[in-house]
Amino acid sequence: MRMNRTLIAAATAVLAVTAPGTALAATADDAAPSACRPANHLARIAQDQSSAGHLHFRVTLTAPAGYAPCVLAGSPTDLSFSDDGRTLPVTAGSYGDQTGAVTFGPGRPVHFDIQVRNNGRTSPADEASFTLHGPDGAIPGTSVAEGAFVVSEGTLVGPVRPGA
Repeated sequence: MRMNRTLIAAATAVLAVTAPGTALAATADDAAPSACRPANHLARIAQDQSSAGHLHFRVTLTAPAGYAPCVLAGSPTDLSFSDDGRTLPVTAGSYGDQTGAVTFGPGRPVHFDIQVRNNGRTSPADEASFTLHGPDGAIPGTSVAEGAFVVSEGTLVGPVRPGA
């Protein structure tokens, strides 16, 4: 009987400090925030292998544990490039299959390519901002990736692909 009184006293104390209508604890059904939201992932830019006449830079997105996987599709849009906080006057186009979808989340990084003409008229950059897309359209907010790269007129961005 002593154990039952202790449990009842503890339950009464918890109920006394819990506001009416609020849950005592998160349930297993509570959804984690989406990894696709800009605040919930990290993005880094690094030089990739060059191809004939082009430089390539890989933008890798990773999501820390605790976020829900999500689906991305096509190339990022609304790209803006900057160097030391100064916006560069470069408008990027896209290339590749814009209909393919990939799953992104913790343990499932994704990447996309920034393809730059290697014509000697490049400008250094250290940040890219962009809007990601899912199969149903744009994901609200602006993602930001940092790292040393270059851009020029004619810069193209490839679709999101699985892997780092």
